[in-house]
Amino acid sequence: MFVAFTPVFVQAQRIGKDDLAALQKQEEVMKPTALKIIQGISSKNRFEADSLFTRQFVKALTTKNSFYYTFDSLETISRLYAPDSSFKIFTWQMMISDNVIRQHGAIQMRTYDGSLKLYPLIDKSDVTQKIADTIGNNKGWIGAIYYRIIQKKSSNKNYYTLIGYDENNIRSNKKIIEVLSFDNDEPVFGGRYFSFESDKTFKSSQSRYIMEYKKNASPRLNYDEELDMIIMEHLISESGKPNSKWTLVGDGDYEGFVWRNGKWIHVDKVFNQTTPMGKEPVPNPVRGDDGTIDEKKLKGAENDDVKPKTTIPKKKGN
Repeated sequence: MFVAFTPVFVQAQRIGKDDLAALQKQEEVMKPTALKIIQGISSKNRFEADSLFTRQFVKALTTKNSFYYTFDSLETISRLYAPDSSFKIFTWQMMISDNVIRQHGAIQMRTYDGSLKLYPLIDKSDVTQKIADTIGNNKGWIGAIYYRIIQKKSSNKNYYTLIGYDENNIRSNKKIIEVLSFDNDEPVFGGRYFSFESDKTFKSSQSRYIMEYKKNASPRLNYDEELDMIIMEHLISESGKPNSKWTLVGDGDYEGFVWRNGKWIHVDKVFNQTTPMGKEPVPNPVRGDDGTIDEKKLKGAENDDVKPKTTIPKKKGN
């Protein structure tokens, strides 16, 4: 189930009464079809549902000002608005087999007259040789179900970092970070935005960051607003084979990326504070080892919640 990041405007204020009713009706028609893409018993059922849903969805989007309609009840479809509300992006997945899972999606641009401007996303990850270094448009998309979008700016240009999930195959899953930008109003996925220049060991920059890990593991990867940093859990191999991605699990340590000068700079270790052995925090008990109560500690505990008395000086004279 995915959560839609609703923009600040209210859809009813932007969509006409008749158009709003039409969108609500079309959404009800799409709900069972969207579920069937995931829940279809056979690949044939899922293919048919995906094809039907795509036609239904495009028809709904042709409604004037559909950009402002949130489609909240389509729980199997990820729906993300750009922080500046310049576009929204829809993504979903279809399982062809246990080892082949494909993502579909579309970018809908905001238009001044409420007309539809749509870029379909065509998943080409299964025919792309070097996914981490690939730069492509919407027709050469590296598929993912996006669950976070971060807007950054450099040299007066907007960059939208997408964090997504890919149920890769029967042995491993992936989480992906990549940057979406627009050149002449055309979407561009990827670019040399992931730098490892601060690492001790030299590593060339990448067009996207890919975390592949064991199927039933769940390492963290998300954006932390307070730290203004992308945080991801460090991975280690359960069997001592780091090149076998399906053996990787999180080890409780964290690395990250921080945005500087138009790129994400890798931070090898985010949290450096450690507790020495034998110095772990322990409670301060009121009773001693022999079972007797320490009256001083007891009074101190009782007085913790007592506010100190304030003496108001008397005025001199009358």
